[in-house]
Amino acid sequence: MSDSLIIIPTYNEIENVESMARKVMSYEKDFHILFVDDNSPDGTAAKIMELQNEFQDRIYLESRKGKLGLGTAYIHGFKWALAKGYEFIFEMDCDFSHNPDDLIRLYNSCKNGADLSIGSRYCKGGKVSNWPWDRILMSYFASVYVRIILRIGIKDTTAGFKCYRKKVLEKINLDGITFKGYAFQICMKYAAIRHGFKVEEVPITFIDRQYGTSKMSTGIFKEAFYGVWKMRKMKL
Repeated sequence: MSDSLIIIPTYNEIENVESMARKVMSYEKDFHILFVDDNSPDGTAAKIMELQNEFQDRIYLESRKGKLGLGTAYIHGFKWALAKGYEFIFEMDCDFSHNPDDLIRLYNSCKNGADLSIGSRYCKGGKVSNWPWDRILMSYFASVYVRIILRIGIKDTTAGFKCYRKKVLEKINLDGITFKGYAFQICMKYAAIRHGFKVEEVPITFIDRQYGTSKMSTGIFKEAFYGVWKMRKMKL
């Protein structure tokens, strides 16, 4: 059995899911993938099931009844991964904004001592490609805002490309985290730090999606803006 599981939430990712799966399956490192699909109407789940026939015991699918949010998809995936005994558990987007070639770098970071490794746009060496400047600035200063409120030293607080050691997810109160978007990503990092785990940022180049539609919304930004104040009082 592989020691590494990549959790990839999907909703209408038919244009990306096969390419992503085949890319990950092509690596020498034996990664497994768990797709958590929120009842995509475009046939994403059906495509994943086709891939399961080809890559048996390496690709898994959990289908949910509706669009329940990114955070709940990851919590679902974390619990599944812990039940199966994976040691290294990844978060990654399906749209290639996270370059799967960086998976091994995140893996090595945790293998060599980190408890949580973060694919970071804003640490030394990190970059953002194909984003307009206003979005880059908004994202960057959002991380500054979070660092000030939560008093943490992470440069890319909203990053969603990560590798956890199993013990981190076993320690965090997953049922107590109800955020769905950026706030979820912030809260997971904050919880790891509060529990005393070693967090390391690994520089990556973030590339805006080429296919499909972004799931971002004003509500997600509002959740993160106000959510950081709630996190300081949460039992994590």
